[in-house]
Amino acid sequence: MINKGILSMSLATVLAGAVFVGCKGDGDKPEDKKDDLVETPDTIKTTQFNFSGELFSVPSPIQTALLIQKSGITYDKAILLSSSNVNKYSNDYSRSLNLGIYGADLGYVSLYNQTQDALSYLGAVKQLADKLGISAAFDAGTMERIQKNVTNKDSMMVLVGIAYRSSDAYLKNNQRSDVSSLVLAGGWIESLYFSVNGYKSKPNEEIKRRIAEQKQTLNSLIKILGMNTANAEVVDLTKQLSDLAKIYEGVELKYTFVEPTTDTAKKVTYINSTSEVSITTEQLTQISAKIIEIRNNITNATKS
Repeated sequence: MINKGILSMSLATVLAGAVFVGCKGDGDKPEDKKDDLVETPDTIKTTQFNFSGELFSVPSPIQTALLIQKSGITYDKAILLSSSNVNKYSNDYSRSLNLGIYGADLGYVSLYNQTQDALSYLGAVKQLADKLGISAAFDAGTMERIQKNVTNKDSMMVLVGIAYRSSDAYLKNNQRSDVSSLVLAGGWIESLYFSVNGYKSKPNEEIKRRIAEQKQTLNSLIKILGMNTANAEVVDLTKQLSDLAKIYEGVELKYTFVEPTTDTAKKVTYINSTSEVSITTEQLTQISAKIIEIRNNITNATKS
């Protein structure tokens, strides 16, 4: 079984209001048919996490993958962490972080409908979850539905969202907040890594904005990880992220709230609030270099 924590923090909240339906083949036997999936609007949007009584809002890596895909950037397996690296990670720290990374990668390959790669990343996720002792976070029913729908990207996105919400609760209820925070951090790091690679491939204002907006989330992650001062590796990661935060200090974010308006005839509500970001080419270059460095430190970790 796969761990909800795995797909959990790393994969996905995505697209409020989306409703996904799994496909069925006409010739399938009843037991082989894929699920018809209808999920509530909050399945895959930015989620709040409660750590030590404090709420933190963290966007999903799937949101970034969607933005990259919509920008016309083609699938690039080379940017992902190879699923064959899974056996390199020999302690809970590296396993948790790379579980988050693999979870984000699974969401990415599923979004681009790469079935064979999705199966490989699903296996990597399962293996790390097993080694962390958190496989029970994924119940057999959820796992079976994922396997049946692995060729249907829309259904996969919904299932990831379902797992995402329940996994965090599972880890917290079983006193595994240390794992939970690291999986969350790994997924976020991979998400920002997606963004900087996407911007290099095809620069556009939306991806630039997404990179700039991570300033607030980064500060939240530093607070979350800063709660664990007993683990020297976590302390070191927090320092690396704090160095990234120093680069972000010059990035300006401005949010202006404007009351939404509703067209009662059309039953449509319009969001009128606006946000502005100011980020320079030099800041983008420095952020890119730093997040690649941090990710390399995580993915190359082998010590036990």
